Amino acid sequence: MDGQYVRFLLALLFVLGLIGLLAYLLRRLGFGAVRISPAFRGKGRGAAPRLAVVEVAVVDARHRLVLLRRDETEHLVLLGATSDLLIESGITPPNAPPGAGGSFVDTLRTAGEKQQ
Repeated sequence: MDGQYVRFLLALLFVLGLIGLLAYLLRRLGFGAVRISPAFRGKGRGAAPRLAVVEVAVVDARHRLVLLRRDETEHLVLLGATSDLLIESGITPPNAPPGAGGSFVDTLRTAGEKQQ
């Protein structure tokens, strides 16, 4: 009986290995890759991302309220299990407070200008 279990496990591992090898080869040949039209590609690897998830709020067990930013415009979307709903579109994001994202020296310089 033990010999049958060992042979079964070896056959199972062999078949799983063949499936993995086939998946790897297909991906290397380009069959498993996501294809993006050249019109929608970014301008190289250093391009800034155009789409970002700004914030997600859980409404209940099946619904999420998602704030998306696309090209400096925000959109509020309600995502559900069976349907999605655009709540508001074309929201202008609030401006960042002074000094946010800048260097420490810039922050000190703007703080010194405010005191004078």
